[in-house]
Amino acid sequence: MLEKLPKPAKQWAESLHWQERRFLLSLCHLLCAAPPEYQANFLDQYTADGLIAKILQDYDTQAKVQQYLKAFHIQTELTQDILRRYIKQFYVHSAQDVRREPEKYLESALRLVTSPEEKNYVLNYILGFELIELMFQMSWLQHERLYSLQNNQEEFWNTYIKPIQYAHRLNGIIQPRDERLFFARRSHFVQTPRIPEKKLIELVMVTFTTDMVSNLGFSLVRGIRSVPFDYNFVYRPEEENILFAAY
Repeated sequence: MLEKLPKPAKQWAESLHWQERRFLLSLCHLLCAAPPEYQANFLDQYTADGLIAKILQDYDTQAKVQQYLKAFHIQTELTQDILRRYIKQFYVHSAQDVRREPEKYLESALRLVTSPEEKNYVLNYILGFELIELMFQMSWLQHERLYSLQNNQEEFWNTYIKPIQYAHRLNGIIQPRDERLFFARRSHFVQTPRIPEKKLIELVMVTFTTDMVSNLGFSLVRGIRSVPFDYNFVYRPEEENILFAAY
């Protein structure tokens, strides 16, 4: 097991005296035996300050993520308070993933502190989460416009839009009625979801795993064109859309 640790951690663990090893084993036992929510709170309290300091030192990556947020007209500023909130949220989100992949919880959570490069995982998570929140608040017509811009439309639809619209239905946010009737269908198709902030965060965390969120952010960091976006097109008023269609 020690062979799987980074070399400095392995050397530190092997250098401990017997009494200190007992303390370490006791901590490991308590952490593994605790419910995931308690593990999440402990990890947040124990690691947040160090992670925030590392992120703030990497100004270039932080500035790039901030730039991409603005490209999607997302107003979130990467302040220390926002970073702290997201680090805690990441641990809680990972704890919720336990229900789907229990063996990956500590692996997912501890990856943030095992390597200096993993600070970027937090920024990828923030970027992906903010974009998914944006999509959750779009109407289905806006989903259709966004989807039409994508390079791989089917994959984008199945990965993001379909689960979001299913969550809309399941939670009564948008309830289609008489879908075969054009005007009835239209009323829900253009409806803008109104979701309180707390509920919005919960929906994203239930609908998507931490890896899915972070992978979306990572794909954006690699190249903003991985998710093509045209704000004026996606959010064009409905009246303009009707006139355009009639043309």
